[in-house]
Parts: sequence; C-alpha cells; structure tokens
Amino acid sequence: MLNELGPGFRLMVVFTILTGLLYPALTTGLSHLLFPNQANGSMVTVNGKVVGSSLIGQNFSKPEYFHPRPSSAGSGYDATQSSGTNLGPTSAKLLRGTTKIDHKKNEVVDFDGINLRIIHYCLENDIPYESSVPLDQFKTANGALDDVKLIKAFNDDKAPLEFRAKEPIPSDALTSSASGLDPHISPANAQIQAGRVAKARNVSKDQVTQAIAKATETADLGILGEPRVNVLLLNIALDQQFPVAKQ
Repeated sequence: MLNELGPGFRLMVVFTILTGLLYPALTTGLSHLLFPNQANGSMVTVNGKVVGSSLIGQNFSKPEYFHPRPSSAGSGYDATQSSGTNLGPTSAKLLRGTTKIDHKKNEVVDFDGINLRIIHYCLENDIPYESSVPLDQFKTANGALDDVKLIKAFNDDKAPLEFRAKEPIPSDALTSSASGLDPHISPANAQIQAGRVAKARNVSKDQVTQAIAKATETADLGILGEPRVNVLLLNIALDQQFPVAKQ
C-alpha cells in the first residue's frame, strides 16, 4: 500500500511546487515586468496620490463632475461584492424601488429603483418632464427631495406617482452593469450631463463637449465593444483644465 501511495504523494508535491509556486511566481513576475500598471490594478495617480483605478467605477455626486453609471455592488462600486441587481425588466422593485427600517428605526431607501433615478437625472440635467403630482410636495425643509416619500408614492396602489421624461435618457444612466463596477458611461450620457458640468465650472458647454470627445474611447481593435467615456479620467482632465474655484 505504501508503495502505491508513494508515487502519488511525490507527484502531489511536484505539481504543488510547479503550479502553486513556480507558475504563479513566473506569471506575476512577467506581468509586472511587461505590464506594470495593469498588474498593479491600473491605478490612477494625481500629484503623486492614488485617486482610484481606471477599471473600477466610483461615485461622483457634485454638479461639477460627470456622474457614473448606477452600481448594485455592495453599497456601490464595491469590488469585494461585484454583482448586478439580478432583477427582471418587469420587477416592481427594479422600477419603483423599496424602503426598509434601519437599525435606528428610521425608514430609509433600500433600493432606489429606475423611476427615482429618472427624477434625479431629469432635475440634475434640466431635462423637461411631466409629473402627475408636483414634486415640491416631496421636498424636505431644506429643499432636497425626500427619496423615501417618492418611493412610497411610486408604490401607492391607489394613486401611484407617474413621472415621465420628455426626452430620451440613455439606459446606462438608469441601470447598473452586471458587475456593478463599470467605470464608463456612454457618450450620449456624457453629452446630456455636459450642460450641468459646464455651468458648475463656469465654462462653455462647447469646452466640456471637446473634453468629452478627447476622453471617448473607441471599440477595442475597432470591433469589440462600443464607444465609451471613462468617468474618472474625464473628471480628472476637467479638474486639470477647468478647476473649480474653492469657496
């Protein structure tokens, strides 16, 4: 029996060394030698400080920045919890959103939903809209929209809130990617946001549009993928070219 186990044990040791140690060490060494930036996560630095990765999206909410595609990865753009919503196109949760009670017994947003995203996208980017109820009644004392009230209004069985944008909105402005980490938005999405960004930076819309054009990536090898704009790289370029005056 020992004679039969001996060769198997020796093979296990040899292949453990080869595939568990030598091969990973070789591939890691070659990748750092040939593609050092990619091997280290495609990190982006500004003035010597790492500000993110060109491969992973992150949240931007200030008006002077282009906003990313929504994310369903953890609390948003969490690389340790990469995932989409897994909700179908007819899902009530996907469309109307849901609320929950947090540990402090407050009702908060559980999932925002496409309808709520449409409202915010329209208001942020001055897109005309139609609403069955004036949005002023969903505002807090400081003038901000109360997302919980809006979600509850969308889910009202008797008289649900109806809201419609009068102009087409790109799908990537309303839906998350399968990974929840997509760092890109479509050029159409970026063009709609250009007016808001230009106003916040006190420059012309044409100047921002030119920045979008420079940041637009074409299909890989001319055939793989669609034209896209990396949000982080575009926002960095805008900060360098049209910095916002500090208050």
